[in-house]
Amino acid sequence: MNIKPSKLMLAMACFCSLVVTGCSNDDTQKQNQEAKVAINPDPYPSTYTPIPGEPTVITNVTILDGIGNKIEKGAIYFSDGKIVAIADTEGGESLDIPKGTQTIDGSGKWLTPGIIDNHSHLGVYPSPSTHSHSDGNEMTSPVTAQVWAEHSVWPQDPGFTRALAGGVTTLQILPGSANLVGGRSVVLKNLPNRTMQSMKFPGAPYGMKMACGENPKRVYGSKGGPMTRMGNVAGYRQAWADAQDYMRQWERYEEDFDAGKDPTPPKRNLKLETLAGVLSGDILVHMHCYRADEMTVMMDVMKEFDYKIGTFHHAVEAYKIADKLKENNVCSAMWADWWGFKMEAYDGIRENIPAVHAAGACAIVHSDSDLGIQRLNQEAAKAWSDGKRAGLDISIAEAWVWLASNPAKSLGIFDKTGSLEAGKQADIVLWSGNPFSTYTKAEHVYIDGGLAYSMDEPTTWPVSDFEIGQVGEGDSK
Repeated sequence: MNIKPSKLMLAMACFCSLVVTGCSNDDTQKQNQEAKVAINPDPYPSTYTPIPGEPTVITNVTILDGIGNKIEKGAIYFSDGKIVAIADTEGGESLDIPKGTQTIDGSGKWLTPGIIDNHSHLGVYPSPSTHSHSDGNEMTSPVTAQVWAEHSVWPQDPGFTRALAGGVTTLQILPGSANLVGGRSVVLKNLPNRTMQSMKFPGAPYGMKMACGENPKRVYGSKGGPMTRMGNVAGYRQAWADAQDYMRQWERYEEDFDAGKDPTPPKRNLKLETLAGVLSGDILVHMHCYRADEMTVMMDVMKEFDYKIGTFHHAVEAYKIADKLKENNVCSAMWADWWGFKMEAYDGIRENIPAVHAAGACAIVHSDSDLGIQRLNQEAAKAWSDGKRAGLDISIAEAWVWLASNPAKSLGIFDKTGSLEAGKQADIVLWSGNPFSTYTKAEHVYIDGGLAYSMDEPTTWPVSDFEIGQVGEGDSK
């Protein structure tokens, strides 16, 4: 299936010229032949613009770099939206800093990459939570791959600012989990603005939400199905088979076009277009799935249709199959201690995240909550401490990968953010102390090197238009 950027078709140009100057049938056929139909893979491009920043160096600070390393007394220099250099000053390293650079003394403070939440519904299930704001689940068919979460995102959701105050710099907004296939996700920079496009992470791949288990069969059991787990799997398989056929139609069209046969292009099908994007490797799969047996079945389906599941979300029983997750290079995005609220969440353990990490698999701490996203550092701390009590000796530096590099990898943006390395985006949080302490707060949050949040300057805190006149100064923190 050709997903190259679209261009104005010459056939349409010829049609327009017929009105003015006339165009022979031979000319029309020739121009039609020259215009291969292409589908624009990015019809709603990002208009994100970083806020201005100034060259800054933070010294005498404890650094967690997001890829497992800790510098007890370090310094970081960032400029023009990028990290320029990091130094272990206690180890004798130094930074070459231009004159006039803003300097912040980080004594007693800690510095980390910005937190990345790869499972959020902010904007599609915003605050206040009302029926009129509930736009995350298109519960009209078990497979709704044609819908895109970005078309439901309400940028005025106050939750974005609350998350920013918790150190969240990037987040994935997903459709809900009512359907077998819920639609496309979108990755946002957590810089509240007027439109979805102005928050959209430039260059981030699209994701596609899928769901296992109880939710689809509960929603559709009385609507013609699926009503069982075997019905769920049959639904996925038929959707993938239909997508394969759709791809073959486009491949035949392109082959016939290249052979000079002037074929008629297939009719666009937005549902199958997204599914085909997964099969071609352009769209990442994020799958709501609790039970170990279901995750294993879904990896079998993945192999049958030759696509990639990037991440199982919630994954309450991931600890049971951590070796299989590692073998198949599938991440697990998990809660620290949510479990037991329904049968498929019953067999959870508090050591789930550290157990998956200790097995060498990709572990992620996610929120799935407008409240949890405000304190993901504490959620990670709970999981880390539970692992410690179980004898899993994981350092804080290692554990921070659950909030930084691993979610960045699951979203396909690790080449841009998710760690403190020279050349990467300056998405940085300066914490008042150890970020695994419940007493610690995010003092400064930088996104692309611009100061997006400063705890000590309430007048600079982003405020949703929705809150103006309703929230007093300092109340939005």
